[in-house]
Amino acid sequence: MTKKHRENLPISPDDFMHEFMRFKRGSVTRRHFLGITGLGVATAVMSRIPGAFSSSAYAAGELGTQMSIATWPNYHDPATFENFKAATGVAVEVNVFGSNEEMLAKLQAGATGWSLFVPTNYTISTYHKLGLIDELDISKLPNFSAASENPRFTKEGQIDGKTYALPKNWGTTGFAVNTSKIKTTMKTWKDFFEVAQTEANNRAMVHDYQLTTIGSALVALGYGFNSIKPDELAKAEELLIKVKPHLFAINSDYQPAMRATDAWMTMCWTNDGAQLNRDVPAIDYILGTDGGEIWTDYYAIPKDAPNKAAGYALLNYLMDPQNAVKEHIANGAPTTDNRVISLLPKEIVSNKIVYPDEAALTPLEFGAAVTLTDPARAELMARFKSA
Repeated sequence: MTKKHRENLPISPDDFMHEFMRFKRGSVTRRHFLGITGLGVATAVMSRIPGAFSSSAYAAGELGTQMSIATWPNYHDPATFENFKAATGVAVEVNVFGSNEEMLAKLQAGATGWSLFVPTNYTISTYHKLGLIDELDISKLPNFSAASENPRFTKEGQIDGKTYALPKNWGTTGFAVNTSKIKTTMKTWKDFFEVAQTEANNRAMVHDYQLTTIGSALVALGYGFNSIKPDELAKAEELLIKVKPHLFAINSDYQPAMRATDAWMTMCWTNDGAQLNRDVPAIDYILGTDGGEIWTDYYAIPKDAPNKAAGYALLNYLMDPQNAVKEHIANGAPTTDNRVISLLPKEIVSNKIVYPDEAALTPLEFGAAVTLTDPARAELMARFKSA
């Protein structure tokens, strides 16, 4: 019997899936897969498998064996990267950062080794201006659907009609309070800084991140979150220097201290607030009624990425709603993608930490690009940390 004759014989469902998994791993070519399974059968079955013929299927060795992503603490489901390796053979090294300033400094220094990273909305125009990120080739990202995205949280990834970043998720910056330790009712950033010096003395944390730490101090004083006015920054510095002796720590990775009850209160991002409340119900997440931050985090590819093929492959994998929904369940941050919302459990979609009412979002501001490179804010943060 000739090979050609064998390839025209009907294939069982079990054999089909065996060949499909070989194709997904890159062990065989598309041509082999279509030949061994029969074009008609393959097309009919594969049409029911999202992304089966997308860029997530690669020839053996096309993606290399490893890549690196720069991201934030407690921000991914570890199984995501394990499953990506199983599907592609590419191991993902995860680099964790506490601020966008750190990421910018690393990229400017060159040779980061990152093939994908997770910048916040207000930084993308600066990365573009400095020539540090690539325009994305959307044709390589068939799992992305612009039509299903909420433009409120995606617009800053586009510059002059070109796409430089795709959204990972959005969120807010509030504060987490262990109500079994702190009995004061807190509603504002003014409350936060007052309680940090009294009931939460030596038990409060602020971010190692100028945007939110300075921004929240400004809000507590009645100023705008993004202010760079010298007189307003001077007042914010006074407040921060006053509160510093009462702090437990200045650290953006605050979950360990909150879980251990070494800290009772901390500046906090949505995803951490959801995770902490889920595991320790006494920990509440509060959005300041006086203002604060709303944000979107994106995925972008550095211009000097050493493995751009793997960067695109991982990004496309993360844009698949079936993969993205697991990320959102694990990390607790709200999605920008309506396809993913439809897959989320009801208890997550109805969780007011993750999806607050519009009235709670109204006082909040997106970070402004000027704050990333403003020397006055950078110098203020340095003085605060060294005081």
